[in-house]
Amino acid sequence: MRYFIKLAYNGTNYHGWQIQPNASSVQETLNNALSVILNSEINIMGAGRTDTGVHAKEMFAHFDYEPKFDTKSIIHKLNSYLPKDIVIFEIFAVSDEAHARFDAKKRTYQYYISTYKDAFSQDGSWYYHQNLDIDLMNQAAQLLLNHTDFQCFSKVNTDVNTFNCTISEAYWNQENNQLIFTISADRFLRNMVRAIVGTLVNIGLHKISLSDFSTIIENKNRNEAGFSVPAQGLYLTKIEYDYV
Repeated sequence: MRYFIKLAYNGTNYHGWQIQPNASSVQETLNNALSVILNSEINIMGAGRTDTGVHAKEMFAHFDYEPKFDTKSIIHKLNSYLPKDIVIFEIFAVSDEAHARFDAKKRTYQYYISTYKDAFSQDGSWYYHQNLDIDLMNQAAQLLLNHTDFQCFSKVNTDVNTFNCTISEAYWNQENNQLIFTISADRFLRNMVRAIVGTLVNIGLHKISLSDFSTIIENKNRNEAGFSVPAQGLYLTKIEYDYV
């Protein structure tokens, strides 16, 4: 049988989601825990990959396991076994053809900027004290919806077949001393959100104009786009499926 698992994690102590040599990853940690609890070698497939230090408030993955089991009991055992920075919310059976990565219809990320220094939020947001023109940044964010090729925001030398993504929403709002950027799309490129935020910050500083922003996207050159903001402010917040 195939099962979906819904989880969240603080990415501070991990080199991203995906298994890699000589580095701690969320995928490997969860594989090991499931293999011990279910007494069988388990290999999970995630809905996507988060980079080093990036967090997930909602992540889905799937794994195959034939014997039936009590999901509530396994969730309790997993949460007791796993490190404190990984939490399991749900485990539920799906069809054998269901795929956590390929069936995802939309993904949403949020980026958090703290406008004042806070000793308790250093690992969960980026402290940036300069004044930003949020209205102008929101105007630029709306321009993203007019484009589909985002090569300029992708990590160079990445192994992808296309740089096309369909962005359905992108906007900033302010909550007390935090600026929050929300963006949703059918897929994201490596480093894409952090590069977009860095470029929008340059817009907010009046370093580049709205027309410059459109030209950067059209030129498809990563060197023309803005800096990549720190990973600790980025969260994967929602993944949507037709059947979940």
